[in-house]
Amino acid sequence: MLTLISNEAIERRGDSAARSHADRDRELLDAYSAAVTDVVERVTPAVVHLEVAIPTPARRGRTRQREGPPPTSSGSGFVFAPDGFVLTNAHVVERATRIWATTADGSRCHAELVGADPDTDLAVVRVDGSGFTTAPFGDSSRLRPGQLVIAIGNPLGFESTVTAGIVSALGRTMRAQSGRSIDSVIQTDAALNPGNSGGPLVSSRGEVVGVNTAIIAGAHGICFAIPSSTAQLVIPQLIRDGRVRRAYIGVSGQSVRLSRRRVQVSHLTASSGVLVTELVEGGPADVAGLRVRDVILELDGSVVSSIDDLHRVLTQDAIARETTLSVLRNGGLTTLRITPAER
Repeated sequence: MLTLISNEAIERRGDSAARSHADRDRELLDAYSAAVTDVVERVTPAVVHLEVAIPTPARRGRTRQREGPPPTSSGSGFVFAPDGFVLTNAHVVERATRIWATTADGSRCHAELVGADPDTDLAVVRVDGSGFTTAPFGDSSRLRPGQLVIAIGNPLGFESTVTAGIVSALGRTMRAQSGRSIDSVIQTDAALNPGNSGGPLVSSRGEVVGVNTAIIAGAHGICFAIPSSTAQLVIPQLIRDGRVRRAYIGVSGQSVRLSRRRVQVSHLTASSGVLVTELVEGGPADVAGLRVRDVILELDGSVVSSIDDLHRVLTQDAIARETTLSVLRNGGLTTLRITPAER
């Protein structure tokens, strides 16, 4: 049997479907807004604005220093322990002669540098007082591309600024100012500006999953954060020692590719290594008998295919522990005994 439906009924059905879609969209937007506002209310009280006094640059031909207040820079940070420990970026407090922290309620107090690690661009400062609101750490290893994240900080001096976005990518590598690579960096499109550095990148659960650290000049929506997993490894060492202890062997070098024939003839596991270009006189590598033009292939059983690989192997555990160094010398493989020292 053929059922006829009037144009008015079709229009009513269309209107009903449109309203249904609009209602669902509103529900999603309301849920998104509720998630962001809930996180902001919980985490913002733990975020601080850091002002840093830095030395006045010396001018040639001037014997007297310019009078007036010293130049300052600023950044962000967040309290992670109730007794006033604050995490921020190392570049925020670099060369600091004095540090002030302003909390979300407007209180301004003196802060003291506890320790900094330029290789991961992380630093810990401690502010005067107690009973601070803290921001809990989350597990950055559980992040997924597309996941909602919120950045809170003080860009360009505008305190308690909130931006939101998604995790754009995971596992990025970024070069620290020290020249060392930082692994597992989080890429996000949550808008960051100068002054956001050191502020928290927070998940929808209200947990800190990263420390905002860098933007690419001229780019839009490409920002980076140090993962919380790295921060949680570095923090105890900064509080205990004021720095992160790392080993060194006293060489300068560059990553080089090896010929396919050399890889096959020598049964190598990697097609590249580190060419030694300079040795520190009396350093561990010099004492071990390493020579300029040697190519480092392995250290302590770990393949060294690049300068970054060498840095990764030279951890605190390698300090003062004798181990093996495998090198390619004059076309042949040579194994040396070496004892890395503390950098």
